[in-house]
Amino acid sequence: MKPTEFTPAECAAHQPVMLAEVLRHLCPAQGEVHADGTVGAGGHSAAILSQLGSEGFLLGIDRDPAALQLAEKRLKPIGLPYTLRLGHFSQLRTHFAASRGTSEAALDGFLLDLGVSSMQVDQPQRGFSFQKDGPLDMRMTPDEADSAAELLQRLSTAELATILRRYGEEPAARKIAAAIDRERRQRPICTTGELASLVERVAPPTRGRRIHPATRTFQALRIAVNRELEELEVVLRYLDRLVRPNGRVVILSYHSLEDRIVKRWVTTSERDGLFMSLTDGVERPTAEEIERNPRSRSARLRAVARRSSEST
Repeated sequence: MKPTEFTPAECAAHQPVMLAEVLRHLCPAQGEVHADGTVGAGGHSAAILSQLGSEGFLLGIDRDPAALQLAEKRLKPIGLPYTLRLGHFSQLRTHFAASRGTSEAALDGFLLDLGVSSMQVDQPQRGFSFQKDGPLDMRMTPDEADSAAELLQRLSTAELATILRRYGEEPAARKIAAAIDRERRQRPICTTGELASLVERVAPPTRGRRIHPATRTFQALRIAVNRELEELEVVLRYLDRLVRPNGRVVILSYHSLEDRIVKRWVTTSERDGLFMSLTDGVERPTAEEIERNPRSRSARLRAVARRSSEST
């Protein structure tokens, strides 16, 4: 699969979520060093970079090569020091060492905007959404590991049910997995439309249920394909070694599975005297932002600051 070219309309439609809140907690300042682990279209990064000045530095990481091309176009005109790297945010330490020569206690600010971007969802050929039919792919990095279609062919029925239950919190996980197994014995499931129709037949919408019956299945497969929760857990395990005393971390999550991991990390980090929470629970988008950008409605923001040695 070749990297996707985003159209100008798709780029314009991508709005950084909770930008004002992100900047308020990160507090980017002249001469500081920040990293955006999910740079995407560069909306958050551009706002952060503009505050760092000529002595500061921004590292942007993304798994999607097309997104990095777009971020480059957005960041270059700012004229301040930055580096963009293709890869996983779980490898933050490696990316930072490659661009700066060291990674230990090097960051004044770190941002993670989790999940799939609007631009990726709006590309039918990427296979993230069933709104328009396309190949059942779901890979954030083209050609990396198995696509969703390949995963459906390779995994056992029990493994599929586990993924749907664990990553999608799907109550009909066993029923859907069994239906997938029956279908794939006849022919491979290759498109988003085929999978969505299959799920809708097995678990039709119920009265009062606002989401499409296939929503949880698609979320579960996307998380499994991209190992999203494992990536998050890996980077959280060593952030205390990368963030300087008084440095800030802001994480935007979009579903309960991500937020539970982040919440547990915040609680443990506070207990161990490593970080202190800057938010009272989670912060949510304002009504005005949700009206302007409906896709922001599920966002949950948590922020922490690295404790100084004197306060631990």
